Amino acid sequence: GWRDLRAADDRGSPLASDVEAGLVAEELGRGLADTAYVGPLLAGDLRRVAGAGPSEATETVALTADLAALADGAAAVAVDARGARRALRIEGTTVVAVPIEAAASHDVDLTRLAVVMDAAGEAEPVGEVAADELVRWTALGLALSSADLVGVMRGALDLACEYVAVRRQYDTAVGSFQAVQHLLADAHVAMEGSRSAALHGAWAVDALDPPDALAAAASAKAYCARAARLVCETSIQVHGGIGNTWECKAHLYLRRALVSSDLLGDLGVNLRRVLEHEIGAGVGLR
Repeated sequence: GWRDLRAADDRGSPLASDVEAGLVAEELGRGLADTAYVGPLLAGDLRRVAGAGPSEATETVALTADLAALADGAAAVAVDARGARRALRIEGTTVVAVPIEAAASHDVDLTRLAVVMDAAGEAEPVGEVAADELVRWTALGLALSSADLVGVMRGALDLACEYVAVRRQYDTAVGSFQAVQHLLADAHVAMEGSRSAALHGAWAVDALDPPDALAAAASAKAYCARAARLVCETSIQVHGGIGNTWECKAHLYLRRALVSSDLLGDLGVNLRRVLEHEIGAGVGLR
């Protein structure tokens, strides 16, 4: 039932808060779970705000080729598509469902299937969505991908700490070397800061007006995207030579972080969102 956490209850509100949904995303990221979660959850929430009932078949969402926004048109990438038969995208203000017919696979993240969709699929209208609701939905996607990044950082750090505790050089555990300790300490600080930012962004989705929620979630996503690359690359570095091989799981965390960083906008996209919000709110910038 995790994928239905944002489905509508009897009052039309989501069954669970975004904070609760984000906690699940964080744990799945930490464990490199190869099950589809964020995509189907976003599809369920999009159906809710479009006033449509739940789908009988598993669905996900279709994003633009750079993964930065909900696809508005034919060309798209169906993310988190394992087990999904259809993907939801937008046509103006109308949410439509299109069958997932693979043209190619998106092979960066080896733990979650993404499919470059065939543009020829027939679209089935699902419902209409207001502009404000689409803004809040985007904030939800940013918050969930931020939570996934936090989980990825936790998993990468756990993997690194376990390794340096047992790997020995000069008859000494490499984790006792100050250079390694400093790298891991900095990575831990980056991860903890990201978790605080991600929790605030998740809280904002349900608590603030849509523009403010988007700004908070975009700020969290920018912070988490910057930190996740640092943490995952640090994990690879402290593994030494084996960190660059298929035998070590560190590269799986980095791959997942790279894709999650792009979901609904990377660092640059989200910094622009925050800037535009601050300017619109009349906040002086120096």
